[in-house]
Amino acid sequence: MFPTIPEFTAFCKKKGLFYPSSEIYGGLAGLYDYGHLGTKLKKNFENLWRNYFLGLDDNYFEIETANIMHEKVFEASGHLKNFIDPVVPCSKCAWKERADHFIQQQLQKKAEGFAPEELTGIIQKNNLKCPQCKSALKPVAVMNMMFPVQMGIGSTGRAFLRPETAQSPYVNFKLQYELQRKKMPLGLALIGRAYRNEISPRNLTLRQREFTQAELQIFFNPKKINEHPQFEAVKDYQLRTLLVGDRGSGKAVERTAQDLLQLGWPKFYIYHLVKVQQFYLEQLHLSPTQFRLSELSTQEKAFYNKYHFDIEVELAEHGFTEVGGVHYRTDHDLSGHQRLSTQTMEILDEATGEKFIPHVLELSFGVDRNVYALLDVNYEYSKERDYVVLHLPEKLTPYFCAVFPLVKNKPELVAKAEEVYSAVKQKFSCYYDESAAIGRRYARADEQGVFYSLTIDFDSLQDQAVTIRNRDTTVQERVKITRLLQRLEELYHRWQ
Repeated sequence: MFPTIPEFTAFCKKKGLFYPSSEIYGGLAGLYDYGHLGTKLKKNFENLWRNYFLGLDDNYFEIETANIMHEKVFEASGHLKNFIDPVVPCSKCAWKERADHFIQQQLQKKAEGFAPEELTGIIQKNNLKCPQCKSALKPVAVMNMMFPVQMGIGSTGRAFLRPETAQSPYVNFKLQYELQRKKMPLGLALIGRAYRNEISPRNLTLRQREFTQAELQIFFNPKKINEHPQFEAVKDYQLRTLLVGDRGSGKAVERTAQDLLQLGWPKFYIYHLVKVQQFYLEQLHLSPTQFRLSELSTQEKAFYNKYHFDIEVELAEHGFTEVGGVHYRTDHDLSGHQRLSTQTMEILDEATGEKFIPHVLELSFGVDRNVYALLDVNYEYSKERDYVVLHLPEKLTPYFCAVFPLVKNKPELVAKAEEVYSAVKQKFSCYYDESAAIGRRYARADEQGVFYSLTIDFDSLQDQAVTIRNRDTTVQERVKITRLLQRLEELYHRWQ
């Protein structure tokens, strides 16, 4: 059972997951801080993502780049002109909202991609009013979402906080291509911050003004988009897809990779769709019914995308929600940077003698949204236990295990527990707790997502064994201390 949003908000703050930034001064809309548990969970997701996606190809590498970028980067990419959101303000009060989101909330139909005048027409035709004061709404206007930064004292030049991490690999591409000995395809991954001046940030960390993205930009020869050396291995894999034509039913349809190939998508693109779904089902351990790949229509997709599938996870309070995307950006970005910088982005295929500007396949993930989704789908209020259990997977939970002496007033028990803790923490994320009754410590651990609680009791002094308690089942297992690390290793890797 999922709580109300206020209950979930209170739980996340109480457990040190996340909470409003600058809260002692009333907070700032669209900005959140991660506490001690939330930071560990977020880093665990990032590390799992990093290891998985960089492992797809030996020529995929991670880079780290500046958050502030030259104004011309965003002139070349089109962001100065096109990175805008439609805003509808009230004619009387201070209320304002992103127009397409407002229409979707009021009419339960998508309005993304419509021009401002079209959105104004929909609002007027349906006689939509300000939800706060019931007054008429002004015509829809547009607002650029980027944050400008003044660089230096008295400088007239402008820079911007990047609105997406993608441009950083694009401006690094040519140098990295040379450094990696001109091999293709080349993947440049980046986990970093992006900044968007959202009109109405909401839903906690689902829509923020400062957020973390994990992206892999894959540069490849466009003539080879219908090739991938491992496609045959995945051709029968069932993908959970919601194509534009499926929207009438609203249900994802299982289609094989081969089915999508016959429907017109190329092998290189489909292969990475498969790898994305496998990441969610096999690494994050989502139920298949909680996941889908949703195709965007021509009108909905970003101006630079030829193919666009959103990665969606079903959340308790929000339904299927975008947490990432798989985008074929063609040569839009590199061509733009070549044109404005006057530096060539062309490369030479030495086998054929052909020169070309690489195209880009982008795997994009909102880290904060994915962390929220992990909390959402793994949150359970247990009526039997009368408290929350956070069923996070082993490799994601902030703490894999915890060590408890049965009581704290017996020095011999405490000494043995500290000995066990000292050994376990060398290999696993672990904490030590001797405060409160053992039942209360189990409850605290379950609420934090701790997968295994290790208890040292009076029998441990005789048989040199500990009790391993499973968070999800509460089943207990007795294991010799000499075999404890081996057993924990087995449990940690039980999905492999």
